[in-house]
Amino acid sequence: MSLDLLEKMLWAIAKQPSDTDCSAIEGVCPLSCESADLNCFLVDNNGFVLISKERNEVGRFFGEVDGSVMASLIKMGMFKKVSLFDYQAMCKNSHHHASSARPLLSPFYGIAALMKWFFTNALVFLLDFNLCGLWHADYLVDAKAGYHTSHKQKKVDALQPCDTAYPGFMYDSSIKEANSLIKCGRCQKMFVVQQIPDSNLVMVVTQADCDCSRQYGPILLEPKEIKYILQLEHNATVKCNRMKSQKVRRRPESCHAYHPKEDAKECGGASAIFLSLSVFSASLLVSLLLHHWT
Repeated sequence: MSLDLLEKMLWAIAKQPSDTDCSAIEGVCPLSCESADLNCFLVDNNGFVLISKERNEVGRFFGEVDGSVMASLIKMGMFKKVSLFDYQAMCKNSHHHASSARPLLSPFYGIAALMKWFFTNALVFLLDFNLCGLWHADYLVDAKAGYHTSHKQKKVDALQPCDTAYPGFMYDSSIKEANSLIKCGRCQKMFVVQQIPDSNLVMVVTQADCDCSRQYGPILLEPKEIKYILQLEHNATVKCNRMKSQKVRRRPESCHAYHPKEDAKECGGASAIFLSLSVFSASLLVSLLLHHWT
């Protein structure tokens, strides 16, 4: 199923009927996700957007798209924050620079830096200057082009293996629905969240004409490097104990071999596969003919 078809089906299901009694309701009625007054999101149990009216929001974390609503859902307990660890990450190598006050204590550091600069530029000049180019101008052009091209390459930061920790969020399935108002200066943002039955998805509908980005910043899933404070006798045990204790994936407590909405007759069927005599005979005949000709 394509994303366009799934989106159309979801908007059609979530749309209120045109004959809805709106006499006692203030505001937009009947409600529809296709309206410009509403923003509708289909979010999974980890808080990532699966369907949105804006295609650039699909696949992103909902807290990055709307930090105000995600912060309210975390405060209400609908999403719980957990810590995840990456033991195969790569971090930038932190260079420890010496104090800049040391070269000021002695003029020899300035003289050494000046001599280093002079010899470096002299060496670069000798490498760039080509005597053979006086007679062969094409070689000189090629050498200059190659030299300047190599110097225009971007400097790549050195990376080293490290451990990082980054936040994750889990949906509490015991909370089926929630709604609230968010005060954002001159306006109040209304939102409604409802769980989709028999799935790990939730439907989030927010008010589109109230911007809360100034009061509530985005919630990002940025990793942070773990700085281990290790002693000599615990150099290997601290890291190993952390890796053993942090197990994100666990086996289910019970076996789910049956579901009331699943027809067991439609599953399997591998035992019903039989050998096709016609295909086997044709393959055998072709192989014998090829063997005879070769």
